[in-house]
Amino acid sequence: MSARERKKTKKDKPTSTSAETGAPLPRLDPALLLGGRIRHTRTLSGLTLKHVAREAGCSESMLSKIERGQASPSLSALHRLAKALNTNVAELTAQEEAVRSPVMRADERPVVNFGSGRSGIQLERLVAPARSQLLQGDIHLLAPGTESEEMIHHVGEEFGYVLEGELELKLGDNTYTLSAGDSFYFASEIPHSYRNTGKVTTRVLWINTPPTF
Repeated sequence: MSARERKKTKKDKPTSTSAETGAPLPRLDPALLLGGRIRHTRTLSGLTLKHVAREAGCSESMLSKIERGQASPSLSALHRLAKALNTNVAELTAQEEAVRSPVMRADERPVVNFGSGRSGIQLERLVAPARSQLLQGDIHLLAPGTESEEMIHHVGEEFGYVLEGELELKLGDNTYTLSAGDSFYFASEIPHSYRNTGKVTTRVLWINTPPTF
């Protein structure tokens, strides 16, 4: 094998293809995929739009738009929806089968987008979501001015380490300002929210147990 052939073989990566034609499989629109999973989970649970909307604190019309892929919820809104459906954000947003290998390469990690503008947060998955999983790890990416909106609370524990930038973390009535190298831990039952108060993108290694996002 020539050097050129070896280079090409190393560079080329396998892609999902149709068993019949060999053509690459089309990727579903994330909003449609998310909406379909929310609707599927709701109907399997025998819950009405009205019930889920009330539990999640949103209108029936907004929930209907989300289920049809016509609106994208913020991370905090999606968390409330997942809680109302007795599931978690990871299961609702997973776009591929869980990886069986214990290793996830840097260029294989999926990035999930939530909301837009000041509430637009990205999660870089460090752990492939799977049912019955006890631990979840992500890198939260926040552009300057981005925030998680209202405070949320749930069962569990959380640990974080600021990789880059600045983070303002609110825990109940207390507010903490963290910089790169700082870490935090708290019980998830404490109402919490966070935002990027700096001028550069903030990256936070965030661990949850059980999986929440």
